[in-house]
Amino acid sequence: MPNRLNRARILFLFVALCSGEIDLQAQRLPLRGFDAYVQKTLQDWGCPGLAIAIVKNDSVAFAKGYGVRQMGNSAQVDEKTIFGIASCSKAFTAASVAMLVDEKKISWDDPAAKYLDGFQLYDPYVTREITVRDLLSHRSGLPAFGGDLIWWGSTYSRDETLRRIRFVKPASSFRSRYAYQNIMFIAAGQVAAAVTGKTWEDFVKERIFLPLGMQSTSTSIRALQGVEDIATPHMRVDGKTRAIAWRNLDNGSPAAGINSNAADMARWIRLQLGRGAFQGKRIFSTAVAENMWSPQTLVSNSAPEPPLPAFLKGHVAAYALGWSIAEYRGKYLVRHYGETDGMSSVVGLLPEEALGVVILTNLHVTSLHTALLYRIFDAFLGAKPEDWSSLYLKVRTNEEAKSSAEEAAAEKSRAKSSHPSLALSRYAGTYTNTTYGEATIAEESGRLVVRLSASPTYIGDLGHWQYNTFVSTWRDPVAEKTFISFTLNASGEVDEMKLKVADYIDFGEYPFKRNK
Repeated sequence: MPNRLNRARILFLFVALCSGEIDLQAQRLPLRGFDAYVQKTLQDWGCPGLAIAIVKNDSVAFAKGYGVRQMGNSAQVDEKTIFGIASCSKAFTAASVAMLVDEKKISWDDPAAKYLDGFQLYDPYVTREITVRDLLSHRSGLPAFGGDLIWWGSTYSRDETLRRIRFVKPASSFRSRYAYQNIMFIAAGQVAAAVTGKTWEDFVKERIFLPLGMQSTSTSIRALQGVEDIATPHMRVDGKTRAIAWRNLDNGSPAAGINSNAADMARWIRLQLGRGAFQGKRIFSTAVAENMWSPQTLVSNSAPEPPLPAFLKGHVAAYALGWSIAEYRGKYLVRHYGETDGMSSVVGLLPEEALGVVILTNLHVTSLHTALLYRIFDAFLGAKPEDWSSLYLKVRTNEEAKSSAEEAAAEKSRAKSSHPSLALSRYAGTYTNTTYGEATIAEESGRLVVRLSASPTYIGDLGHWQYNTFVSTWRDPVAEKTFISFTLNASGEVDEMKLKVADYIDFGEYPFKRNK
């Protein structure tokens, strides 16, 4: 009998070990050849480095870094390298509000003004009616990215940012259409702060980071001082990849300011796929988890750019609460992108497959990690993989060619022989925009220089374009060239400067009145 029992135990252990090996192989097999694919993708896109974590069935199936933290430096990216996750921060703000909904300290449909003293939008009706849910679902009626010039890299506080948003005119009627809005998420973060009496930073740390063990995750650029394993941001400037400085986004952290790594973000994904539960502990309820994934605002569901396959359009496109909702190969897709100066991120979840992916890159380019996200999804879904990297590279090439053609057309139509109406010194002065604040124009070394007073890095050298229009080449490499036009009054003196923002943070035209 003892021998028979021993043999049974040995057989049981053998079967268990074999089963474990099969499980491990099942995790590895979908990603066969993936390392080589990522390395080629980095090279093709000119991306210095990236980190990836994959969660499957509440386990971390994969966590790895590729490439380098900074171009020209040998320090390697790993799963613990810190990146800025940018707008993937929005889901953390939504989760913070969700916890307060659980505790009945707030309702999704409470008016935002109930918690934000003096909160006001351009339209008094919207001021009265906009709810906490509206803040989190991009349906305020404000223009896409409208007002972002107020806070992005500026010295304005969150309270001052919210005070100034009242001057931004709506682009559509309230709740009628989707328009991506960062400042509304800053407002949502301030709602959480008002309800709890804690800063948004402290609340997120105490209620999310610490319970999940996200020890390397932070909400401030100040927390990065002395961190060794950290990625350097990079941008494509004139077709080449170059390193740039980290942007201080502390004033907008509820919208875009969290810093993290792939290992920590895998824990966040496990919480999401667990519908608010992590390692047996309930962080927020299943009810609010489902609410955060429920479509709130319809998004235009247009056909993808050629040569991308038509099936990417799917049957649903919407924004929920801190998450975008879409479809991938018939599966419900919950995801969010993040883009900040020199970095891009994506968190993508296929809840039906208990599958989640985070990709963090130190290059400002969304399509690269979209390509890798779909490559991973295909692997785990057993689908025939597309060469997504090549397809999205063709899209980027087409977009760059289109942009070059538009620039060439503008250059061709330009009145090159025209001259400014006044001597350069007569354009100099201080100008004020109600929404943004002050800007100055000065003549320096025979040319005009513009400075946006609340944005220390926004200093631009003006070159004459035509008549009284100049083009600003910003010393900040993130900002694209901006047209600045001056208008003259009946006395022939400058009375207004119009600054047309043309980068990814804002697309508005800001009129600045000259101070008397």
